[in-house]
Amino acid sequence: MQNNESNLYWHNSSITIEDRWKANGYKGCLLWFTGLSASGKSTIAHALCRHLMKLGINSYVLDGDNVRHGLNKDLGFNPEHRKENIRRIGEVSKLFIDAGLIIMTAFISPYREDRNNIRKLLKEGEFIEVFIKCPLQECERRDPKGIYKRAKSGEIKEFTGISAPYEEPENPEIILKTDTMSIEECTKMLFNYLVENEYIQAHRYTNETNGNALKITGKKKGENC
Repeated sequence: MQNNESNLYWHNSSITIEDRWKANGYKGCLLWFTGLSASGKSTIAHALCRHLMKLGINSYVLDGDNVRHGLNKDLGFNPEHRKENIRRIGEVSKLFIDAGLIIMTAFISPYREDRNNIRKLLKEGEFIEVFIKCPLQECERRDPKGIYKRAKSGEIKEFTGISAPYEEPENPEIILKTDTMSIEECTKMLFNYLVENEYIQAHRYTNETNGNALKITGKKKGENC
């Protein structure tokens, strides 16, 4: 059956973003983590998610591998499929934001145009680009999945950083240098950004912006991503 878009209408929620802000004490937004494989995107996103949960702030991590197991299982890794992969995630994130959640996406998302399209899709201030900056050599050294070795051998085609390009963000809101920063330091920087830019009403949740160290489960302070 042909889908006639002229017959489709957007149904606005009876609960506004402002209503959720007043009730929850935080705003729905999207922290878009981008960087090479093994740079630390998922690790840091989940560390922040755990901390927000302890404060009673609803958040969720959309992980690249997880999404490709279901929603995007029909997509490959050529440029066209990468573009569609990111587009779908943007649309899903938009719905989460409308529900008042703080969303973190952990995707390589190598192309600036694709990331900028997500920014344009959302309202001003809802998209926070987080560049997980880590030298390729360090990512190769970590290589928890062994995929860099497989990419260099030719077993994996169109692999970002080896046989496919990665376009670094030009003006990201946040840069985390994970070859020198600990998970704790990265998480604190992200949390403070959310408080300082009024995504979170600090007085309702925590006094941690006074410089006290965050207590993060997982790797200890001094250990890098």
